[in-house]
Amino acid sequence: MTRIIAGRAGSITLEVPDAGTRPTSDRVRESLFGALESAESLRGATVLDLYAGSGALGLEAVSRGAASLDLVEKSPRAAAIVKRNAAKVAKSVGRDAAIRVHRSAVSAFLGGPRGPYDLVFLDPPYDLPEGELTHALALLTSSLGTDATVVIERAGRSPMPTLPAGLAHERHKKYGDTVLWWARLGD
Repeated sequence: MTRIIAGRAGSITLEVPDAGTRPTSDRVRESLFGALESAESLRGATVLDLYAGSGALGLEAVSRGAASLDLVEKSPRAAAIVKRNAAKVAKSVGRDAAIRVHRSAVSAFLGGPRGPYDLVFLDPPYDLPEGELTHALALLTSSLGTDATVVIERAGRSPMPTLPAGLAHERHKKYGDTVLWWARLGD
């Protein structure tokens, strides 16, 4: 069972697609959002959740005070679930946040003018080739706000993501078989 952990939509249960996604565990989300809240990265943020799956990461950000959210999911089945989850969270937070669901491939979504985003989550399938992740990050760079935070979730056995020019590794933390990589604009 996946749920919103805290904030105005706290305890809402989210649907999860039957196959093709791997929801971020509650433990990892609690740690991630604790760090984001202590860095004051959520209140009023413009958020982008790429490879949304169930939408849990982006919807947690909205529950905790983000101003807007774009959820991008290519799978028609998963995108339908994201829409239902977004509607549940939107009902709880009211008109305080704009939530949009895009049924699109990440590269197609990022191919047009977007942003600027303050916070971006990339939680692709663990089997996504590193080259595709690097390409998505390169496309993303022009859509980032000046103080944007980018969080990439990968399998613990995955190599450090290759960041394009303009993005710099900030830190990483491993949680069992999951690792979160943090990046910011920089050299």
